[in-house]
Amino acid sequence: MNIIKALALLSTLFTLAVPLAPAHAGRSCDAKPPTASAIERGLNLAEKTRLALDQSGAKVVVLARAGQDLSKYRIRYSHLGLAYKTADGRWLVLHKLNACGSDEASIYRQGLGEFFLDDLFRFEATWVTLKPDAQDALLKILLSDNKAVSLHEKRYNMLAYPWSTKYQQSNQWAIETLAMAIDPSIRTRRQAQAWLQLRRYEPSVITLDALTRLGGRMTSANIAFDDHPNEKRFADRIETVTVDSVMSWLVFSGIGLRQERLVL
Repeated sequence: MNIIKALALLSTLFTLAVPLAPAHAGRSCDAKPPTASAIERGLNLAEKTRLALDQSGAKVVVLARAGQDLSKYRIRYSHLGLAYKTADGRWLVLHKLNACGSDEASIYRQGLGEFFLDDLFRFEATWVTLKPDAQDALLKILLSDNKAVSLHEKRYNMLAYPWSTKYQQSNQWAIETLAMAIDPSIRTRRQAQAWLQLRRYEPSVITLDALTRLGGRMTSANIAFDDHPNEKRFADRIETVTVDSVMSWLVFSGIGLRQERLVL
């Protein structure tokens, strides 16, 4: 590939990653510099994803990556974003990133290259294409900085309770924003959560004993359990919004079409 073609390809995969609200970088504070092999595979995954999305004819998809090994919780993917195709043919992703392991986060607009270069555990992408009217509704939100952050809560909790507004994790912001897009009468997070419950969204349940919860709370600023109901927390039942639960619900509810997967 000559230098001109290479630069043209990179321009379709990257954009200036500017948060829509002030925050530090979205990567972990102790993240290691990526190896040359990881960069190559990440860019390859981004390019193959771009080609697949172009061929699908979609304008908006819910896109996810496998950034962490969550297999012990029976969860395959760790993080999702709302991806859309721009007028000039690029694919951009709006997603919420925790600010360097802290208890705050912000919404970022990034290219596919940046999305798939963030400490991947497994080089795999998955997405659900939304039905046409949901695509149109969500695209209006994604193109507006103000609307995109209207349901954003900067207080971040990796295991935020889905039916509380005290904190908000990344996947939770995405699904609440989707609810607001489909139902324009929604103005608050409470209303978005009520809408999701009426449409039978079910969060994932993670089993965490008291010792594990204590260790997580004491060692990580971005983990809290005080928003979870006592009867569930003390039964070691932690409910939270996961990629896996969101993708399954999108297909089940009819808001999305089938789930696609791309593995390198």
